Amino acid sequence: MKSTNQSSKVKYIGYLAVFALAIAFPYISPNRYYLTVVTLGFIYAIAVYGLNLIVGYLGQLSLAQAGFFGMGAYTSGLLSLKLGLSFWLSLPIAAASTTLLALLVGLISFRTRGHYFVILTLCIGVIIHLVIEKWDSLTGGVRGLIGIPIPTSIGPISFKSLESQYYLVLAFLLLTIFVMSRIASSLVGRTFKSIRNSEELAATLGINVMKSKLLAFGIAAFFTGIAGALFSSYIRFLGPEIASTHLTFEFLLFLLIGGQATIAGPLVGTLLASGITESLQFMQEYRMVVFGALLIVIVKFFPGGLVGATKSLKAKLEKRVNQGKKSGTNLPSKGESHAAKNRGFN
Repeated sequence: MKSTNQSSKVKYIGYLAVFALAIAFPYISPNRYYLTVVTLGFIYAIAVYGLNLIVGYLGQLSLAQAGFFGMGAYTSGLLSLKLGLSFWLSLPIAAASTTLLALLVGLISFRTRGHYFVILTLCIGVIIHLVIEKWDSLTGGVRGLIGIPIPTSIGPISFKSLESQYYLVLAFLLLTIFVMSRIASSLVGRTFKSIRNSEELAATLGINVMKSKLLAFGIAAFFTGIAGALFSSYIRFLGPEIASTHLTFEFLLFLLIGGQATIAGPLVGTLLASGITESLQFMQEYRMVVFGALLIVIVKFFPGGLVGATKSLKAKLEKRVNQGKKSGTNLPSKGESHAAKNRGFN
């Protein structure tokens, strides 16, 4: 019990340290460019958390996430540009519309299984990308949307500076992490895991498999839509490439690097991959080659991702320590062994 309490204290201290670092980052960052990179990493991490809910907890590989990301971004951008709505109105509308589309897609796609489901979601993502690219009168086509307004002020709080936008994105990221951690530890999360392990067994236990799948798909799309809306207001320019399948595979790469079905995995994987991307700017054409080699190493030696590998290593160390303590308690003390020898001579 004592070791468990100490482990919990260490965990909370670690969380507080990470939180303090996130708060202080704009002031300790070497330059504003790194602040922009980290802010974009946080936005992508929100979308990866949605993908983690489907891939990690539900056990379904969806390749439509970039399409949902693009829809959330374009919906928010169009509402702000063409209808003059504020960010605080366009964001929930973008998240809700993305969720509605995901539920309609899920009603069709979840009637298939295995690679058929993967192919169908890939096709949905491609369709969304083509609609954005070809509907020139609405989306601007290949020209995209330019001049998307920044979030309007909340009372005295303005979002004109990079630092204020960083904290805005950080707030949404913390909210996403909180919601995902609550889902993972709840009955709903355990239901998702049971479907991942065996759909047939989950159905025999009385779980409505289709309803649970749609719920996970809708929640994932909701947060992906939020990430898209944040992206549009931060970058202030949108092009069709943000809905391409290339971005979907990047999200999947971030998740695999960090670790599926973990709370820290999406954030760790996204920030690490973003850092590697920025350090490889001089060899941009061969960036995916490096990522491919990294992915092979992770899948081969760390199938649970970096966070999963850390948890596995921690469990092994704790097991060895506990075994050492148990073996140590079974050894007789020096006084006991000396008394045993005397009894033997008598």
